[in-house]
Amino acid sequence: MKLSERNYYEDLEVGYSYETPAITVSEHHVLGFAGLTGDFADVHVDEQFAHEMGFKGRLAHGILVLGLIDALKNRCIINFHVVAALNWNWRFAGPVYVGDRLRARLTISEKRLTKKGDRGIVTLGIEGLNQSEEVIQYGTNQIMVMCRP
Repeated sequence: MKLSERNYYEDLEVGYSYETPAITVSEHHVLGFAGLTGDFADVHVDEQFAHEMGFKGRLAHGILVLGLIDALKNRCIINFHVVAALNWNWRFAGPVYVGDRLRARLTISEKRLTKKGDRGIVTLGIEGLNQSEEVIQYGTNQIMVMCRP
């Protein structure tokens, strides 16, 4: 596996694990996502309502958090020659609040060549973690990766 270079299918080893840098979920992220998607549910935009529902503050949208985890994966020092994203199998395991610091732990869990043989399907096991090391989201992401020319 190469750092700071894009890796080909042949470079990837099943079982290899690595972590992304972290990002802090901001007010701007949550309100921007609400505006973009039209999801202004009270639990995301009303602090008092979130407290009344038993949360310690407003929640970040689950799909926003998944997007941030995907962005961390894509900006990580370990990159792939990706042809396409194929699948997400994903679970929301815990709340994410404005101000939480997130990072992801990734493991290459499976890989196989396609019928054409010029690319492969790679399955990444991913855990999203907060600043307290709690798993807040987890699942798998399948990507298609180019083989070495």
